[in-house]
Amino acid sequence: MSTAASAALTPAAPRDPKAWLVAPALIFIVALFLYPFAYGLMLSFKPMNGGSVWANYVTFFTDLSMWPTVLVTLKLALPATIINVGVSVPVAFALRRNSPYQKFVTTLLVIPVTLGTVLIADGMLTYFGPNGWFPQVLHGLHLYSDEVRLTHNYWGVLLSLIVSGFPFAFLLTLSYVTGIDPTLANAAATLGASPWQQFRQIYLPLLMPGLTMAACLSFVQAFSVFPSAVLLGAPAGPTRVISIAAAEAAFESYDYSLASAVAMVMGFVQLLVVAAMLGARRFFYRGPVTGGKG
Repeated sequence: MSTAASAALTPAAPRDPKAWLVAPALIFIVALFLYPFAYGLMLSFKPMNGGSVWANYVTFFTDLSMWPTVLVTLKLALPATIINVGVSVPVAFALRRNSPYQKFVTTLLVIPVTLGTVLIADGMLTYFGPNGWFPQVLHGLHLYSDEVRLTHNYWGVLLSLIVSGFPFAFLLTLSYVTGIDPTLANAAATLGASPWQQFRQIYLPLLMPGLTMAACLSFVQAFSVFPSAVLLGAPAGPTRVISIAAAEAAFESYDYSLASAVAMVMGFVQLLVVAAMLGARRFFYRGPVTGGKG
């Protein structure tokens, strides 16, 4: 039989039924992510008043009202990330078994996620503001006599980032914790391992990839803070974050080129911190990271 005849008789390989989704997915990614990034990057190299292509970046790093916003934003985002991820681990371990308490807490923590940052900030102004119930209770019980300042400063923005970011970090951590096979810890317990040794040598190595991703996502979410810094902070003072600098350049000075440069700096700083987190994970633990159920 000839080669052509044998090829004609050979059944065709079955087509992947999901192959038709590849092209729309690529178009979606390009249209939603890559094109806006490329457009903003090119726009940042076209200063509104002319000059060098690096003029906007020189302006940012030489203007005392702009470059310190990077440090201010890091001072808010890093502590919020550490607190959210750090507190989510013991809470997730306490609720890792399927119980009514787990369902109640997870349902309760979904509320801040659905409310959004603006409503959370508005609620914090009501409860933690100078005339809110929290300062009134402290004064009424004579626990604190001076003025309680939890809003319109650094602490107000940090509390808002914790309230809005903790549910997100907790739900991610809980999904990772419940995915670890409990028989691994039970086997270690039969060999005399204490609860701390079980956590340090079994749970923590298996959790590190998930905790790193939760920390990265929490940091990116906290670093892009804007409504909280305006409503609960002092946008002209200690909580002048980088997103405020970008907004002022775009909507007050109408310099969209400079605003794009500020946004590029913002994205680059986030990329550096995320890369540092991923790199630190490799030094912390090397080995298999699978330990799921089933």
